[in-house]
Amino acid sequence: MPIDTFLLALTTFFATLGPADLLVVYAALTQKNTQAERRVMALRGTVIAAVILLFFAVFGEVLLRLFGITLPALRIAGGILLLLISIDMVFARHSGGTGTTPEEENEAQSRADISVFPLATPLLAGPGAISAVILLTTGSGGFNLEWVVVVLALLAILLLCYVVMLVAIPIQRLLGITGLAVVSRVVGVLLAALAVQFLLDGLKSSGLIPGLTG
Repeated sequence: MPIDTFLLALTTFFATLGPADLLVVYAALTQKNTQAERRVMALRGTVIAAVILLFFAVFGEVLLRLFGITLPALRIAGGILLLLISIDMVFARHSGGTGTTPEEENEAQSRADISVFPLATPLLAGPGAISAVILLTTGSGGFNLEWVVVVLALLAILLLCYVVMLVAIPIQRLLGITGLAVVSRVVGVLLAALAVQFLLDGLKSSGLIPGLTG
């Protein structure tokens, strides 16, 4: 198994799916629900998000060809989007790239079941996660070992998100706002470096900057 690919995908999905942010939002939205209800919504939301993200993992390259999008363009666009998400994480801002906007959270407060919205999307399968899935799977060059490794990393983070939701309220009490903020900022710095690398790879492969080499 290509360990470097697995770690790259793991870090990227950890940042774009945002277990730390998910913990806070899920605990707030389900504080009035019973433990059984929280467990059912967590499972349903995770399964739906997995189906959405696996769809883009399988058909992402087909969609790119359908819309005439080149891989360098995807790398540049994905790098920009991931960079914006990392900036939000480091400076504790929320633009909706990895979670819900304030308007979406207010709407979710009145819902009895949040498993589809806002849990499955946009909290889990949001624009950042979808972009990361397409970027990493199409970059592997087809359904090979690298593609399988990326999908395994995705499933591992989805499983982590599910576990986090099951213990959201106790963990929030244990770590507090400060502890969760530290985790989010550290991951944000790592994601910023990955985003810049995607940008450089896209620019290099596009030939827009002839002097840019590896």
